[in-house]
Amino acid sequence: MSKREESIEYGPLGKGHDPLKDPMKGIRGVMAGTLVMEAITLGLVLTVILRVDDGIYWTTFNWVYVSAVAIAHFVAAFLQRFSWSIPMNIVLQVIALAGFFVHPAMGFAAIIFIIAWAYLFYLRSNLIDRMKRGLLTTQHS
Repeated sequence: MSKREESIEYGPLGKGHDPLKDPMKGIRGVMAGTLVMEAITLGLVLTVILRVDDGIYWTTFNWVYVSAVAIAHFVAAFLQRFSWSIPMNIVLQVIALAGFFVHPAMGFAAIIFIIAWAYLFYLRSNLIDRMKRGLLTTQHS
């Protein structure tokens, strides 16, 4: 037994077995859904930059940037099964936050989703910790 395994405090029923249904699959589904919602929200920024201030923000760079970021978020939703999806999600959030330079509305939308992603990562780490400690009900059935 390694030192790390000795320091894990298991639940009252012990370590248990691997869950029959992969709980990480559910988290990946929530992450994919969040990316789709974010893609839709960022796509709606196009209407903001077109209509606010008589379209002064409607430049080629701005609409291409917003469209590319929204499409990248949508495509990323289908790539959540890969191990590199977490770093990709973080990079997408940074790119969306850079949208402050396009229009503040895009930056504010990005901040809201960054908060949502921080909570998702907290839930993911909590789930992994509970799996290690044998605290999931599906590990004892």
